[in-house]
Amino acid sequence: MFSLFLSTLVLQCQCNERKLHVVYMGDRLQDDSLVASSHFAMLQSVLGSASSAKESLIYSYGRSFNGFAAKLTQDEAESISEMRGVISVIPNRILKLHTTRSWDFMGFSQGKLPAGQEGEVIVGLIDTGAWPEHPSFNDTGYGPPPAKWKGTCQTKNFTCNNKLIGARYYNSDGSYYETDIPSPRDSEGHGTHTASTVAGVYLPGTSFFGLAEGVARGGVPYSRIAVYKVCWAYGCGTADILKAFDDAIADGVDIISVSLGGGPEDYFDDPIAIGAFHAMKSGILVSNSAGNAGPDPVSVANYAPWTLTVAASTIDRRFVTNLALGNGQILTGITINTFDLNGTTYPLIWGGDAVNYTIGSSPEFARFCLGDTMNTDMLAGRIVFCEAEQDGSTILLAKGVGTIMSDEWIINPAYAFSYPLPATLISPEDGKKVLEYIRSTNYPEATILFGETWKDAMAPLVVSFSSRGPNPTSPDVLKPDITAPGVDILAGWSPLAPPSFSDADTRSVLFNVISGTSMSCPHASATAAYVKAAHPNWSPAAIKSAIMTTAYIMDPRRHRDLEFAYGSGHINPAAAIDPGLVFNASETDYINFLCKQGYNTTTLRLVTGDNSTCTNTTLGRAWDLNYPSFSLYVEDGQQITATFTRKVTNVGAANSTYTASMYMPALISVTIEPSVLTFSEIGETQTFTVEVTGPNISQQPIISGAITWSDGTHAVRTPLVVYNYIPGAPYSIYSDESSVTAKKPTLKRSPAYPRTWTFRNRISHQQFYG
Repeated sequence: MFSLFLSTLVLQCQCNERKLHVVYMGDRLQDDSLVASSHFAMLQSVLGSASSAKESLIYSYGRSFNGFAAKLTQDEAESISEMRGVISVIPNRILKLHTTRSWDFMGFSQGKLPAGQEGEVIVGLIDTGAWPEHPSFNDTGYGPPPAKWKGTCQTKNFTCNNKLIGARYYNSDGSYYETDIPSPRDSEGHGTHTASTVAGVYLPGTSFFGLAEGVARGGVPYSRIAVYKVCWAYGCGTADILKAFDDAIADGVDIISVSLGGGPEDYFDDPIAIGAFHAMKSGILVSNSAGNAGPDPVSVANYAPWTLTVAASTIDRRFVTNLALGNGQILTGITINTFDLNGTTYPLIWGGDAVNYTIGSSPEFARFCLGDTMNTDMLAGRIVFCEAEQDGSTILLAKGVGTIMSDEWIINPAYAFSYPLPATLISPEDGKKVLEYIRSTNYPEATILFGETWKDAMAPLVVSFSSRGPNPTSPDVLKPDITAPGVDILAGWSPLAPPSFSDADTRSVLFNVISGTSMSCPHASATAAYVKAAHPNWSPAAIKSAIMTTAYIMDPRRHRDLEFAYGSGHINPAAAIDPGLVFNASETDYINFLCKQGYNTTTLRLVTGDNSTCTNTTLGRAWDLNYPSFSLYVEDGQQITATFTRKVTNVGAANSTYTASMYMPALISVTIEPSVLTFSEIGETQTFTVEVTGPNISQQPIISGAITWSDGTHAVRTPLVVYNYIPGAPYSIYSDESSVTAKKPTLKRSPAYPRTWTFRNRISHQQFYG
């Protein structure tokens, strides 16, 4: 009885506790002076007093859209959700943060645009801030910021210049870890890495302790950067993310790069989708990371059709580290090892021989080298063989010399990690050889050699951690849109952040090599900025279309998931500025899409500020959304049948004729009408339809084809996929957190790059999207 009473009391306390919520109210008010006062009045009417309203209100969003963030009880949040003009009330959640070689790998060693033209483009990054003194942000030779810039630089422990022209920071929770700095200054490294990947200046002779040496630069090295710090050691608050969007849009940025995200959400419960929608209305393309929850199907994040969703793939460089055993065997592992033992051999011990019997451990536990399971007194001065991948902290703190790792779940990893001591990760097969050698002699010894870089002739390949489609909310829209380099990327870093996962790593660096869709996203953001510089008046949809239709074709034989892994293909920045044709779309097109998807008319009218919204639409499939790809899902047992409508705009030669060609497996019939499009001027539009038919199908994985329009100079390629799917039903891989107020996070550093199962796959559905 007492326990029941206690449980009831706890629930009542939780309901009465005020927690941060985001109240989204759609399009911005015309009279800016009314924004804050209207939000205050709403709070006062619910909370009962002006003092309570003042204490509750954290942010007023009004520069680019309408809404506010406030601390509310569950009952107060429900009361506000029923008020006129409110679209959604979203509990504040903590989202996670999802190159000397990568640009050369894509055939983009240097852009063709003049520096002054590129310098008119401003890229905003919503991330962990930046390290302002970093050489990637040197402004030598730069003139003043573009006249359109209306932003600011919060100069608390931070100085902007003519390269890094703006900086803001947001922390609605008021929580700071020991490593956090309450300013736009980056103490995590992630934001400096993404910003320098987008627009870092040319820096010859850059390397990571001598590895991957070359010229480091961003994709648009002359463009300007503005940083909006919303992410801290514990993650990124949704209230802060929306405020950053509100400011970035009004500040005058041209492209917004967002390497973070969460689980699947309704579009108007997702702060990134909301912010990106209002950015699109203002002519700004938002580039998003797809997430690091792959290779699970339906794991893609940031899938709104008005954003560019970016998967991650390899480049033609691999980091390897050789191990030399005392019996002369040389084994090759995959790590980024920057420590040089100068060929000196050290005693070698198996983790299972260093057991902490005092706590009841055994060889079965100690062999994984997990913290207290080991007798750390036995590790000093030795190289330790571990049968699981781990971060090396246990061995480093025990004064071990190095670690050899082998994990039965990791056969041939496509990406490498850095460690705080000499380390290599070998295959399970080679791990058996190491253990056999240890057992064969009384005095086993080994050395770990300095890391090397090898050429990867198989690249590009979408990496395992990159999140996969199909789109969980709108399966008629193919996601991800594109893939880009996201594996072993060298770029700028904060000297305050350790270069490895371990907080025991005391090294300080200005460049680091990491992997994630957080790294692929800024490659696509830079490509978008490059297209924007070449075509300042193009819409976000036109820029996105140019990137998608000019992409390099990926090898379908090496990707079981096909377009669900790589979308339209691999970005090709050089070709994206001359696509020939573009699939344009406006706010009206996206609203029509939402109307047909069944979104509430009253809600959408608040979003648009237009009372005529949805008056002439009926519910239906999204086959007429002018998207530069085609996606057809079919429920089990149903027939393949659909007619897509598309409109293309000529942005190539004035007088041109495009002829359609098509590839599709014989199971499916595709008819394009008309199959020839003739243009007589730039800006002219032509409409065509694509009829797709086929038999009844069940349990059919993705079937992949493509339509290409060619005029002899341009090849405008759009993928077409057909697959069995039941929207919202087949995969329950996420818990529903949208209706639960986020709990205060555990005080623990969150890594800014992906891992896979065991140590490597802790990324799954909760890791940084980068």
